[in-house]
Amino acid sequence: MVLLAAAICNKTGKAIISRQFVEMTRSRIEGLLASFPKLMGTGKQHTFVETESVRYVYQPLEKLYMLLITTKASNILEDLETLRLFAKVIPEYCKTVEESEVVGQAFSLIFAFDEIIALGYRENVNLAQIRTFTEMESHDEKVYQAIRQTQEREAKENMKRKAKELHKMRQDPSRYGRSPGGYGGIGGGSSGRQDMQVVENLPAEKPKPAYNAQSRPSGNALKLGGKKDVESFVDQLKSEGESVISPTSQAKSVALAKATTPAANQESVHIRLEEKITLTAGREGGLQNLEILGLATLKVTDEKFGRIKIAIPNTDTKGVQLQTHPNVDKKLFQSASVIGLKNPEKPFPKNQDIGVLKWRFQTQDDGFMPLSINCWPNEVGNKCDVNIEYELERQDLELNDVSIAIPMPSGFGAPVVNDCDGEYHYDNRKNILEWRLPVIDSSNKTGSMELTIGGHANDFFPVNVSFISKKLYFDIKVDGISMVDSDVPVKYSSEVVFFVDKYEIV
Repeated sequence: MVLLAAAICNKTGKAIISRQFVEMTRSRIEGLLASFPKLMGTGKQHTFVETESVRYVYQPLEKLYMLLITTKASNILEDLETLRLFAKVIPEYCKTVEESEVVGQAFSLIFAFDEIIALGYRENVNLAQIRTFTEMESHDEKVYQAIRQTQEREAKENMKRKAKELHKMRQDPSRYGRSPGGYGGIGGGSSGRQDMQVVENLPAEKPKPAYNAQSRPSGNALKLGGKKDVESFVDQLKSEGESVISPTSQAKSVALAKATTPAANQESVHIRLEEKITLTAGREGGLQNLEILGLATLKVTDEKFGRIKIAIPNTDTKGVQLQTHPNVDKKLFQSASVIGLKNPEKPFPKNQDIGVLKWRFQTQDDGFMPLSINCWPNEVGNKCDVNIEYELERQDLELNDVSIAIPMPSGFGAPVVNDCDGEYHYDNRKNILEWRLPVIDSSNKTGSMELTIGGHANDFFPVNVSFISKKLYFDIKVDGISMVDSDVPVKYSSEVVFFVDKYEIV
């Protein structure tokens, strides 16, 4: 199906909110919505009406209508199923289906609509997934907020302790090495009183932050303390009953991905192609969700190369969805696979990282997994024999710095590793066994590890995986960059990286 727009309107055709999924002028969508009430026949119970060019699929919601505008060639059964999902989304954000409530939750509804439809086509999502995607819960944000609250609490305690010390000093100055006023000899009382005034007039010392602030960054980006501080804080959260997930290997993957190409090797025109993968698979097999987000970023540091065009052919056949920047000529890209500005007289901004093209792919077909992981725990008495296997499904890829993190049950010490392809490291503080392989490619597309430790089968999940690759998952590449007017080739540098955002077996 091709969905043109989704709207919530009243019975007169007035749009309360409307989201267009294809390019459409305001007058065009307002005209379509205004025509909708006139097309509905009285006394007829239908869920759609058609004109010469479009189809209206609608569902009454008390005094309002949930309305979808599609092409006439779309599948009516899919349209109705999509309409039902839209109708279910509205009560999730609106307590009552009234115009004022819909206006108040307009942005939340539009964000939810965008999760259902992308570029006019229905996404394979359900209501629970939409709720999860729109909430955008972040583990890093929770840890940051917890650190901030702890710092504020410690600062308040320091302030109270300092105030008590000053109060005691005023009450009993002799105890702190000062003579009380009026008990000295000639001039002694004056001296003592002067000291007391100095103590009383001292301003309260400002509370110091709980962390050791660095005067200048040392080139390693922003840090909230060292590794020891973070680990001790996570342990403190656990002791207070908070559920804190230990930092998994995907954080390392992102850090490695950002440092793949040194900035010193960049030309005046530099383009970066990156993809990040989010994958969740079941321990019994089967893919629950796979999403790959890609981005092409352009940076021009010399203004004479501002008016350029970039050839990015797409020979991939997996059904990836491509979307250009609003200022990029979409027709030129669709017809010739060339990235250029709508106004060719304008240059690209200088010294800015501009995202010119992004792509997205989502599936639940396990045939698209780049790397499959099988974890087989077998309980034998009080112990578990665990066999972990990997297999490279995409043999054209070369995965570097591969890390497979398997949680270990606590209270049993280090596992006994009987056989391992590659290296392994056991972190006894976090109870994680990390299986490391520097490279996985067609020459070592399979590998295994066998270990023995006490515990139960559920103790060894979720398994987290991270890796980086200098080859993209999709066959998208830069074929050349040239000047707009003369078609003269421009020397450019490029970097390509494919890394993990989240890759877990649950």
